[in-house]
Amino acid sequence: MSELRTISEDGVEFKSHLDGSRHFFSPEKVMEIEEALGADIIMSFDECCPYPSTYEYTKQSMERTTRWAIRCKNAHKNIEKQALFGIIQGGFYEDLRKKSLIDLIELDFPGYAIGGISVGEPKEEFLKMLYYTAPLMPKNKPRYLMGVGSPDYLIEAAIAGIDMCDCVLPTRIARNGTAMTWNGKVVVRNAIYERDWNPLDKECDCYTCKNYSRAYIRHLIKANEILGVRLLSIHNLRFLTKLMERVRIEIENDNLLTFKKEFYKKYGYTKE
Repeated sequence: MSELRTISEDGVEFKSHLDGSRHFFSPEKVMEIEEALGADIIMSFDECCPYPSTYEYTKQSMERTTRWAIRCKNAHKNIEKQALFGIIQGGFYEDLRKKSLIDLIELDFPGYAIGGISVGEPKEEFLKMLYYTAPLMPKNKPRYLMGVGSPDYLIEAAIAGIDMCDCVLPTRIARNGTAMTWNGKVVVRNAIYERDWNPLDKECDCYTCKNYSRAYIRHLIKANEILGVRLLSIHNLRFLTKLMERVRIEIENDNLLTFKKEFYKKYGYTKE
């Protein structure tokens, strides 16, 4: 959205892609909106740097994010019912990540989030920063990794000690006719599934897999029927929740690394 927004110390002005109208969001305004929405967990206003960004730009952005976090905490009123998390920034520079986290810990947020990774960088860079930052986070407070939703990244996050993740991925790929299954991705819009009467995933217990075939869902997607996207979304969301249920079991059994290796092979992650 870089062409549609202007960042200043006061906040961010967005230009609507629909009608060109301008909308200004300050940390205080964001707190007002988030409190009105009533979410249990709300986030401080921050800037997520693009990849790649220079050290100097990332440093300025990280420091401003910390100042915005202070303003958010001062403006946050519904403390008893809403937990305000601080967001760790600093791009792909370890010293900036550490400084961001130290400054946020001093503010004593109820939880902390890693922001600004999984933004288009190579997976090696993602893993390097994840495994550097997560161990530095407070052990007695929730750890949240923002914008991560693919199975491999979720498993890596769990190994690193992350408690929560979120992403639009399951619904976004549903709009493209793609399902996540225990045997890899199924691009159901492809012609090979035209007369495939099997469920998306025989191992899945979701509403979609219990009631609809790949062929019928393909028909819906090809016909631009919104039901197709909804059914794929239901399945993808259930697949990810089921995956995390399994991850918790493997953690309890001290078997997560073995499960990761087996899952990657079955899912089709050839480089792992």
